[in-house]
Amino acid sequence: MISVTEKAKDRIIELRKQEGRTDLHNIRVMVKGGGCSGLMYDLNFDDALQPNDQVFEDKGIKILVDKKSLLYLLGTTLDFSDGLNGKGFQFINPNASRTCGCGESFAV
Repeated sequence: MISVTEKAKDRIIELRKQEGRTDLHNIRVMVKGGGCSGLMYDLNFDDALQPNDQVFEDKGIKILVDKKSLLYLLGTTLDFSDGLNGKGFQFINPNASRTCGCGESFAV
């Protein structure tokens, strides 16, 4: 399961409105090679379900994850920080053995 915090949910809804998207645009979370720790998170809106996607829903937000990325993301929580030192969306990933300073890449 992949979950979202209330702050992340609110920010996703706000971004949908700002970008003129509808509730049919779900959140796609992927893991790609790269970054200073070896793997990077990729977060986008997507309205197309792929054959190998897993779909999770939390707090009314649907999250699409491809089969390969799912291995790295199980148990992850998507959060949003908007404070003075806020970084935007953050991934709280129990599978990550280390993360880089920016929080956008990780290693397992």
